[in-house]
Amino acid sequence: MKKVLITGGSGLVGSRLTELLLASGNYEVMHLSRSGRHIPGVTVYEWDVEAGEMEEEAIQKADCIIHLAGTGIMEKAWIDSQKEKIIESRTLSTAFLVEKLTVLDHHVKTYIGASAIGYYGIEESDETILHHEEDAAGSDFLAQVCVEWEKAHAEVPSNIRSAVIRIGIVLSDKGGALVEIAKPIKAWAGAALGDGNQVVSWIHIDDLCRIFIKAIKDEKMTGIYNAVAPNPVTNAELTRIIANSLDKPLFLPNVPEPAMYLLLGQQAESVLRSIKASEDKIVKAGFEFDFVDAQKAVDDLYK
Repeated sequence: MKKVLITGGSGLVGSRLTELLLASGNYEVMHLSRSGRHIPGVTVYEWDVEAGEMEEEAIQKADCIIHLAGTGIMEKAWIDSQKEKIIESRTLSTAFLVEKLTVLDHHVKTYIGASAIGYYGIEESDETILHHEEDAAGSDFLAQVCVEWEKAHAEVPSNIRSAVIRIGIVLSDKGGALVEIAKPIKAWAGAALGDGNQVVSWIHIDDLCRIFIKAIKDEKMTGIYNAVAPNPVTNAELTRIIANSLDKPLFLPNVPEPAMYLLLGQQAESVLRSIKASEDKIVKAGFEFDFVDAQKAVDDLYK
């Protein structure tokens, strides 16, 4: 039975990925955790990146490492210290894993790192570009986060197969964008943000987790892959879709862009600008999406 070690295993993606791996019966799941809290069916090892401490047995027992851990992008306001924390939580933890993979005796064959389609940068014009994995990075803060994290992933020893998954907007009823958009809709106060035309490259959480599972199994998967569904929608369309699924009306005008910046500061960029990413590469690798229609994806989660 293949042993999979996950960092960030208690997060939105990591927890669902853990459930699906365990449900398959084909994997033993281990977590690297700061808290060390017990999770049924999972062996939990502790690590502290800042202190340079880790229960090294986690690396020594693993066949595959999936590195998801990082400070939440929207957790706190983007003051300089928080920006530094967001980047370093990703780069320093990755460097720590790379160090252990370099110095310890182990049999890790596969390393799968997380990134995001924020790599491509926010679109400032009305013309939205379809981004592929080989495209250049953007210049805004979220792009910088992804660039630095991917640089750290690239240091994984060359004898280990490595893949990086650039994650789109994850649709889940347990947290993330879907829950945040649904909150005002449930309170009869839902509305599109800005002009509502910004493109949302989304993915159902189960499809995202299945991409990670494919990356575990498929030895041909190396390099960068976008994890987005084939049919992106606009913010206004997604808002309507969620309202339809919740059987709630939308009657308020769009939330003006200045109001979003007043509420969120620089973080407003992440919800007011477009990033449109292509799914072609992962499809050509043989992946088949269960959810290609945003309405069906949201209905699956809420109905």
